[in-house]
Amino acid sequence: MISASRAGLIALCSLIVLEPALVRALPQHSVSTSRQFIVYGPELRLRGAICDLAEDIKRDLLQLIDQRDGWTTPIVINLEFPQANLPDAPRTALNFSQTGGGLKLQLDLTIVSDVTQPRIRRELLRAILLEMMYRGQTNIPAGTAYVPPPDWLLDGVLSQPVESSELPGLLDAPVRAKRLLPLAEFLRQRPDLLDTPGRSLYRAYSLALVELLTRGPDGRHRLARFIASLASASNDAMSDLRSHFPELFATEESAEKAWTAGVARLAAGRSYQLLSAEETERSLEQLLHLKVTTAGSEKWYRLDQFAAFIRQRFAKPLLIMLTRELSILAARSSPIYQPIILEYADVTARLARGKTNRIGERLARLASSRQTLAARMREIDDYMNWFEVTKPRGPSGAFDDYLRAAELAEQRPRLRRDPISLYLDALETQFQN
Repeated sequence: MISASRAGLIALCSLIVLEPALVRALPQHSVSTSRQFIVYGPELRLRGAICDLAEDIKRDLLQLIDQRDGWTTPIVINLEFPQANLPDAPRTALNFSQTGGGLKLQLDLTIVSDVTQPRIRRELLRAILLEMMYRGQTNIPAGTAYVPPPDWLLDGVLSQPVESSELPGLLDAPVRAKRLLPLAEFLRQRPDLLDTPGRSLYRAYSLALVELLTRGPDGRHRLARFIASLASASNDAMSDLRSHFPELFATEESAEKAWTAGVARLAAGRSYQLLSAEETERSLEQLLHLKVTTAGSEKWYRLDQFAAFIRQRFAKPLLIMLTRELSILAARSSPIYQPIILEYADVTARLARGKTNRIGERLARLASSRQTLAARMREIDDYMNWFEVTKPRGPSGAFDDYLRAAELAEQRPRLRRDPISLYLDALETQFQN
């Protein structure tokens, strides 16, 4: 019979022998610098890249909402490579649950290509926002479904900073055509049901909404409080925004005005290419036709018909909005049109203040100047088109002799090096001096 001490010694020797195998069997993991992200995966480089990416996304979000890092729930990230026996396995899966030890956040990622692909960035941001949303709720019953952060918030944050984003350029066409998607309709959209162009436009609108919220009074801190309250948000997205941003969304009318102005400002701020003369004239003509909706009916006025609506209640806000849009257009218009557009903006600003003295004469003069300028630009375009069609396909040879003589004149004469030539050159230099 084996004694207890001998059995213990045998067990200890067995553990020493099996220790390398046990260590290899343990799942390998890495911890990020803030210690919030615990990444499990087979490769050290991949785990480190995910840790850095998650920290970068969190840092950008905290800078956007002007907050310090106060995380309480760690986020476990499980990395896997595609498996041949599970071809239909989801590429991303976010598990949010309540355990005996508190909240648990686990993100399962299937790494297909580059770790910085947009899908992975989006899922990492979703996990970070969920931790912020449920940070103060530690007594959630097990099995409770979590409220996901809105898609516009994910896209708007991921599109930051605005200076390096190309999305605002997509808003240029809707702004010029005055066909912006209403805010209430945008909030109801489901981006997963949109096609590729629609999805890109949705991201551009999302960026515009986040910019609008953060640029408002105390906007960054209010956005942080809005994120913290999303866990108990209602199904009415507009109502939730109104409760946290009352200055922007007090009424449906003010909400649409702020939304329109925010989208236009974002589009104008990122449109570096100036409009052509033809595009400027077309955009100006659209702005000078005013649409008024009263009692469920639409009516159109030209600006030179100001006498017909200047006394109406809608006149002042309509003219103020037109002044703003003209100023935006002047910043992007063809330089030859800028003085005309700025004078139109001055006219509308005076009309908004109720001043109508000599406004009719100014509008008539501006219309005449536009006609003259448009006719001149058409003549220039016609001439350029004619020249493009009729210009010679190669050199005519009519100036070959002149070009050859000019080339010979530029060439320095070759000097002779015999003794007599050197003597004569020396005498010439002495007489010139």
